[in-house]
Amino acid sequence: MKKRSLLILAFFGCASLLAKAQTLSPELNQVLLKSKQGAVIELPGFLGKQYAPVEYQKIVLPGPQYLISDDPEYIRVPEAVAFREAVQPGSVRLYVYNVNGVKEPQKIDRKITAVIKNTGTSVMHLRMLKYSSQPPSTNYFKIGKEGLADYFASKGDSKIRTIKPGEAITIDEKLEKNVVKYDELVHGFYEFVIDQPGEVSVLQTDLKTSGPQALKRITNVLPPKSQSGAGRGVFGVSNYQVIASNVIDTKNGPAELIVADGVKDPWVTGHESTTGHIARLAGNYGVMYEVELKWKSSDGKGLALVTWNSRADDNKWCGGMAATMVMDKGKFEGGIVQLPSDRLTTKRAPEAILIQVFPPAANGEEQTIRFTYSPPGASCLPTPLIFVPVDMK
Repeated sequence: MKKRSLLILAFFGCASLLAKAQTLSPELNQVLLKSKQGAVIELPGFLGKQYAPVEYQKIVLPGPQYLISDDPEYIRVPEAVAFREAVQPGSVRLYVYNVNGVKEPQKIDRKITAVIKNTGTSVMHLRMLKYSSQPPSTNYFKIGKEGLADYFASKGDSKIRTIKPGEAITIDEKLEKNVVKYDELVHGFYEFVIDQPGEVSVLQTDLKTSGPQALKRITNVLPPKSQSGAGRGVFGVSNYQVIASNVIDTKNGPAELIVADGVKDPWVTGHESTTGHIARLAGNYGVMYEVELKWKSSDGKGLALVTWNSRADDNKWCGGMAATMVMDKGKFEGGIVQLPSDRLTTKRAPEAILIQVFPPAANGEEQTIRFTYSPPGASCLPTPLIFVPVDMK
């Protein structure tokens, strides 16, 4: 019994020392207090350490059928279907993430567009619930960050479009008008509702041919490449609710929440119809995480939330990180925040991004933090969320 007591004391002693070692210096504390929301800040000596994990439960929420077209990410032939999947009546979320990769025998301008065909027996009615469409660009970070921001802000459209049985229409008229140059990314993020079964295709063609016209003449669907791109198919999860199992207490030092790492939070799976295989969405891009956690201040401190590019040194593709979240109110107003907000990306430690600062309750009682997170397109994962105790005085 005495030995057990000593072990318990040793454990809490180590935890206390760890928390003390991770306490911010007065200078860094002031950086967090004086910085604007979304700003890139520097926290030398703080990032990349072992923090207390925020344990959580994940619940699959009801949501739309989720489709993503990102394999092959680079469409290397002048004309082909890169994605084709059947959808059922109801809501559909579609993420288009494809690049004009044609360079043989020469680099040429292309059109990358998404179409839906009515495979039912009655007229299909389509209404857009959320809409996000960016001009093609080689600035993938900008597209990924602004694409999420537009998606979160979208209020949909009351317009109802009709498609006769056997016919097809373009899902996004902007994609029909875009000129996609070599190596430019086409990024579209949509949520719509239909009342007939259909078939969604993403294809590349010439600038003069409409998507529905090209669909009639293209017979080949490109095989998945698997060397690049997150994946393609219809996936069984579109929305998660993440509920923290432990209460964050500022007296215990920093705590870290990690989702979309492929280990603790595995990649969602689905079905890819051209091969008939189970598909894996490496990155969970386009999946929405509704996060809820409790925190309290036993020592009178507030709680700052920061993120950083933990993968910066892995390879050349991970040199920057940019994200967008819908954040609860704290010191700053709640709402959509682009991360970072004062430049395109954050690079590597000691750089971090300040997301929000939460003041302590006057009586030290528990408070709830809620926010929406989705893995940011073009960025390497995970993007850790670190809750840092901060002296508000």
